[in-house]
Order: sequence, then structure tokens, then C-alpha cells
Amino acid sequence: MSESARPLDVLIIDDEVQIRRLLRLTLESAGYRVREAENGTLGLNEAAVRRPDAVILDLSLPDLGGLEVLRRLREWSQIPVLILSVRGAETDKIAALDAGADDYLTKPFGGGELLARVRVMLRRAQPSGEASIVRFGDVEVDFTQRIVTRAGADIHLTVKEYALLRLLLQHRGKVITHRQLLRDVWGPGHEEDTHYLRVHMVSLRKKIESTPEQPKFLRTESGVGYRFTDA
Repeated sequence: MSESARPLDVLIIDDEVQIRRLLRLTLESAGYRVREAENGTLGLNEAAVRRPDAVILDLSLPDLGGLEVLRRLREWSQIPVLILSVRGAETDKIAALDAGADDYLTKPFGGGELLARVRVMLRRAQPSGEASIVRFGDVEVDFTQRIVTRAGADIHLTVKEYALLRLLLQHRGKVITHRQLLRDVWGPGHEEDTHYLRVHMVSLRKKIESTPEQPKFLRTESGVGYRFTDA
């Protein structure tokens, strides 16, 4: 199965077991893959390692406050975040939205509304102005369906390979530094792990390029980073 066919991941960061169980049942019934964290520290680690497609975050956590988790997450990621909290005051909603939340839903909540809000967040996560389908050479990347094909045949990309390709395509023609790629794809704390990047770039080129040893599209900027070009 290709990376494009994987179910979308939703990370739940909430200390209430019953809420996490309810959310899991609701989300899994709609086809999402669910991951859980019972506090903010574990949630941030899970977000950095697993790179979920969306996060559902409680404001009242036993270690870090939800707003602090959100602020730290926004230092390196634009993962869509839905705040799910018992706090219904307008000031709480404004604070969360100002800190970078994409939406805010109060407890108790309806399963249908929750799923609708997650769907909207994921649709909005598509970068503004980005084409849903990008073609170069004999390769086609469908961002909406997460499908990558070459000469009409499905290409199996790992999670990291797909993330690298998407990031380079989003910034086509521009050099993206090693540190930025490592931070955005692997998460904070990995900015010096350039061997990860080299290994995955070699693998991605073998799948994308006709002559991986002399890449036409995924170009190396020596000592700096990588750049996508189809010129």
C-alpha cells in the first residue's frame, strides 16, 4: 500500500481516559487512525515523532497548559489543531485562537459536529494557492488524495519521503536548508541529524528521478540544502 493510501492520523492530547475513548470511537468510525497522549509533554513528543495530520487538544492538562503546548507546537509546525475544552468563555476561545488554534469546540460535544470540524480543518490545511495536483516529468502528485504516481503507476512513499517531496514542491524553485527540512519533517531537536535527510533523499530520488545519480528535479545545493526545480 502506498503512503498516499494511508488513513489520516489524528492525535488526541487529553488527560481524561473517558474523553480519549469517546474520541477514538468517533474518529475511528469515520476512518481516521488515532493516537493518544495523556499530557502535554507526551503530546508534543508524539506530534514531533509521528507527524499527525491533525491534533485535538485539551486546555487543562496535568503538566503543561494547553496554550503552552499549542505555542510550542506552533514554533515548528502548522499541524491543524482543534481545541476541545470545558472552558466556554469568550476570553478562553480568543486566547486559544490567538495562540494558533484552528478551531475551538466546548465539551460536551456531538460526534457529528466534531467530525465536521476536523474535516474543515484538514481541508483548510491545504496551503493557499497550492494546486491539488502537481505534475513534473512523468510524475504526478495528487495532494488531495495523497497519491503519487510515475508513468501512471503508483509509487510507494514512506511518511518522511512524502513529507519531503511535499515541502520541496510547496517551495519549488527555492532552496530549503537542511535545518528547515529536518525541523519540518522530523521535528525540533533533529536539526543536526543530516544523515537522516541524506538517506531519505537518496531513496526518494530513486523513486522519482529517471537518473537518481544526476537528479533533474530534486537538486542539491552543496552545503546548504535542497531545491525542487522543473526548469
